Amino acid sequence: MVILQLIGGLVLLLVGGEALVRGSVAVATRLGVSKLFIGLTLVGFGTSMPELVASLQGAFAGYPGVAIGNIVGSNIANVLLILGITALILPITVKREAFQRDGAVLLLSSLILLAVILTGYLSRWAGFVLVGLLLAYTIYTYVVERRAEQASGDVYEAEADQASYPNISILWGLGIFAAGVIGIISGASLLVSSSVAIAHSIGVSDAVIGLTLVAIGTSLPELVTSAIAAIRGHVEVAFGNIVGSNIFNIFGIGGVTALVVPIPVPPVIAQVDIWVMVGTVILMAIACVTGWRVSRREGLFFLLCYAAYMAFQLLPGLRATVGIV
Repeated sequence: MVILQLIGGLVLLLVGGEALVRGSVAVATRLGVSKLFIGLTLVGFGTSMPELVASLQGAFAGYPGVAIGNIVGSNIANVLLILGITALILPITVKREAFQRDGAVLLLSSLILLAVILTGYLSRWAGFVLVGLLLAYTIYTYVVERRAEQASGDVYEAEADQASYPNISILWGLGIFAAGVIGIISGASLLVSSSVAIAHSIGVSDAVIGLTLVAIGTSLPELVTSAIAAIRGHVEVAFGNIVGSNIFNIFGIGGVTALVVPIPVPPVIAQVDIWVMVGTVILMAIACVTGWRVSRREGLFFLLCYAAYMAFQLLPGLRATVGIV
């Protein structure tokens, strides 16, 4: 029954995330909202809604490891797993202008989250700062892109095109959006409850299950979006989706979770996993700036790194060898 709940939660998250994004994009398009704004906000934020709902439900249920582990683990999965798969499908050409700004923001946001986690507590003050930084980044990016035609603006508009439903009414768009919201809430609830039950049955902590199973489950919309974009030859959309999602995970999900339910940080995340997350961002940056592309060989290396990370998380013997419980 627990396995069926887990599978059901994953399916609902995937379908719900897709419906939420496409429904909201359809309504915004009908209302005349620009593609730039749609790609910058609705698409990027919409694909991260499963992470937000799962983290909030984990926090409300008294599982801080699930809430914070989901944020950190999703960012690790986005780079090592999703970027790795995308690069294997089609090598990624990185637009220098877009990455110089958004990549720098991603690194800065990762370091800010590192500083917050090392305090040992995700407080409301931290949440206020994180949400404020997200709003500032979104407004700044939108204003800059409207004033000058830049490569990053092209990426946001391409994301809007990929997520759009042509010739759909506002009423149908609202219906699809509502179905997506219901799917995400139901799916996240099933995913969190079944994941915690699995964690207890196999003897691993809530933090470990949040970093692995929950993180992968809530990252499914990004995986599908990026894979489809790569298959269609739009690798810049896949890459922009990964970078934007990671920024939103830190500022948006971390910030909102802290504002709603301040929670303590599990020591293991402060000792190991937040450092792994920062390391993945640096690894991605190195791959990007050395030739401004992510090759299939680098994609395979990312996947091998993720396999090693998962083995470290789920095999108690490996964790015990370095004194991590």
